[in-house]
Amino acid sequence: MIDLHTHSIFSDGVLIPAELARRAEFKGLQVIGITDHGDQSNIDFIIPRLVAVANELNPVMKIKILPGIEITHVPPSLIAAVIAKSRDLGAKIVIVHGETIAEPVAKGTNRAAIDAGADILAHPGLISEADVMAAKDKNVLLEITARQGHSLTNGHVARLAEKIGTKMLINTDSHAPGDLIDGELAKQVICGAGLSEKYFEKMQANAAALIKPD
Repeated sequence: MIDLHTHSIFSDGVLIPAELARRAEFKGLQVIGITDHGDQSNIDFIIPRLVAVANELNPVMKIKILPGIEITHVPPSLIAAVIAKSRDLGAKIVIVHGETIAEPVAKGTNRAAIDAGADILAHPGLISEADVMAAKDKNVLLEITARQGHSLTNGHVARLAEKIGTKMLINTDSHAPGDLIDGELAKQVICGAGLSEKYFEKMQANAAALIKPD
């Protein structure tokens, strides 16, 4: 399984990156994205360290680690600049923390992330049909999440994405060891969002397409 949205102690996760990667490897994952919460204040701290960890661990582990960032609670007008800087710093995966109903995310964040070309829009809440269409046009993946709270609107996201043909993926948004899941539980989360199990393979293929060769 590929999971491109997890957190380490560099933000609000409980594990150092090496242990997070090892636990994911033991769980049977083939690829993990470590995408700690970032804004203008800390991306230059987080991303280079995750890049260094990935460069050291990837040659000696079975799992592939992708260093990334989850741009979180950044005002919509500033999101494009933070995405650009994140890529310059070496982020392989750029996620934007979408308009989940579980947090007071600024209105307009979803569209700003899409227009700026984020790789993934995480837990986009009650995303509008127009924004789902824009995500399709920009090839931004919409997240179906296993994370408690954020998952409350999975059904809404799945319904619109399926209707419009926008690509989706499943992530855990893991913050602790118990948040990691295997493929069988991922299929249950997908079915719980109102989709069939066949979407698991589609979502995994969508995730794989984001992984660029070194």
